[in-house]
Amino acid sequence: MIQLNGKTLTAASLAAIAAGEQVSLDPAALALVKENRGVIDRILAEKRVVYGINTGFGQFATVVIAEDQLAQLQLNLIRSHAAGVGEPITVEQTRALMAARINCLLKAHSGIRIEPIELLRDCLNQNILPVVPGQGSVGASGDLAPLAHMALLLVGEGLAWDGDKHIPGGEALAKAGLKPIQLQPKEGLALINGTQLITSLGNLAVARLQKLIPLADEIAALSLEALRGTTAAYDARIHNARPHPGQIEVAAHMRNLLGEGSEIAESHRDCNRVQDAYSLRCLPQVHGVTRDALKFTAEILERELNSATDNPMIFTDTQESRSGGNFHGQYPAFACDVLAIAVCDLASISERRQERMVNPAYSDLPAFLTQQGGLESGFMMAHVTSAALVSEMKGIAHPACVDTIPTSAGKEDHVSMGPIAARKLLRAVDALEHVLSIEARMALEGVRIIGLKPALGVRPLFDRLAAACTPWNDRPMYEEQAKTLQALRDHASGK
Repeated sequence: MIQLNGKTLTAASLAAIAAGEQVSLDPAALALVKENRGVIDRILAEKRVVYGINTGFGQFATVVIAEDQLAQLQLNLIRSHAAGVGEPITVEQTRALMAARINCLLKAHSGIRIEPIELLRDCLNQNILPVVPGQGSVGASGDLAPLAHMALLLVGEGLAWDGDKHIPGGEALAKAGLKPIQLQPKEGLALINGTQLITSLGNLAVARLQKLIPLADEIAALSLEALRGTTAAYDARIHNARPHPGQIEVAAHMRNLLGEGSEIAESHRDCNRVQDAYSLRCLPQVHGVTRDALKFTAEILERELNSATDNPMIFTDTQESRSGGNFHGQYPAFACDVLAIAVCDLASISERRQERMVNPAYSDLPAFLTQQGGLESGFMMAHVTSAALVSEMKGIAHPACVDTIPTSAGKEDHVSMGPIAARKLLRAVDALEHVLSIEARMALEGVRIIGLKPALGVRPLFDRLAAACTPWNDRPMYEEQAKTLQALRDHASGK
């Protein structure tokens, strides 16, 4: 059980919730939420005109709404804003979205009652999940359309998941013994105004990359053994002279992986090769900047995960409402775009190492890693698959956040396109995982062909792969790739 308090949610915790972990609500945070709601009650009692409470929205901000229509105003808001299209985000991503929004509401700047937050928690814990289309948000004013689809469930409308099918939201609540809420003033806006789609998807990508990026070093180290490369370029003195943290970390990791017990290294210690191609020699520099990019973006995305992103913001201490722009998704959008570029480059250098393993012009390994060339094609098409993935990733890496289309009759004249950035990032991570899996399987075969033991640091990975994949003879490659991918996931998770 993970307790949400608006302050301490991490990418790893969000990934655990996405995978099924239940949540609880911090009582102290709920007390602040209740106190914050009192500001809304006071505004209503004093008959003040305040945006989002008793006015229209966006271009309609100057339209004052009658007191007896305030509840209908909030319901109309989420109904009209549930305008998403396209494939729904996955069940896991939906769980992350709901948890991220709960966490934001617990910041106690949204003016919402406790009851909607508790219903969101109950739906999450009982796996009563809304169907949320993936397209329709420009990332300002927040992720309005996706969050509106989420909010519809709370009032017993919209669609919910029932296994692989969709059923009416009200039916899903009733099956779980849950009752829909009636929205009160400000609550529709409080549920949908924020960057939680961008932020939840971005943090899920971060959680995956925190395992994949170190794994990429291990796979590259195994490739270096298969290619009979040298570790000379990983000398600490070289990297201390250019002290980028990621570069230094990767070089140290490679020394640890390859520093001892390699029969392969001993077999070519006296050869006349003094330096390797860039995909091996410059590995600390390329893998290193990817690590630095991950740290940079993870910090932004985790901070955003624990931020209040509403408009207007409700301040309990001064009993005020203030309009601002915390809903603007440029921070998480920029972070997702930067990380997608880094992911693309990591896949690109992996593909270059693969080329060196299947092309006999670059090593003494047999063509396409088969010793029966002609009769067998070996890893010919596996490399083609990598090339296709990397080429597609180059398009994915084009930043989304540099684009903007003004919306809401020009009121929202600069938007972040953050949800596009976040979805592209997850596609890039999926592709990277497959590219690295293909490299790992090739490296396994290359080391097997050499017939000598690799360095001690890479033997756990080698042994894991060897247990999953028998020596190559032509067979359905997709099955081999699936076995390799599962072995890598188990290895990265320490299973």
